[in-house]
Amino acid sequence: MIKLIIGFFISLLFLFPINSAFSKEIPQKNIDNLTNKVAKKFSRTFCNTSNFGISDEGAIEFAIGETSKEFSKNKLIKIVDFDEINKKIISNIEADCQVFDFPVDELAKLENIKE
Repeated sequence: MIKLIIGFFISLLFLFPINSAFSKEIPQKNIDNLTNKVAKKFSRTFCNTSNFGISDEGAIEFAIGETSKEFSKNKLIKIVDFDEINKKIISNIEADCQVFDFPVDELAKLENIKE
């Protein structure tokens, strides 16, 4: 009888593990820092490439590739607001590169980092 009760409790432990999982809260400061880093990386890469004489389309593609390569493994990238990143990229490019006719629709390709 005791073997039966012990066996019952052991099987309950296997069916219902004691360890419980809690979701981890992510501070907004970490998300904001990542947003700023992504925007700065993209705008810096775009400005440097376009200053070397590469066309705007080529500079955009290169900046997207470099930014994706750097941040694709970051776990927080899936929860970052890309509209906010796009706004910061545009303001950084206008301030640093003096490019005021940047094709905003091309930044949609940057969201492929999430995948």
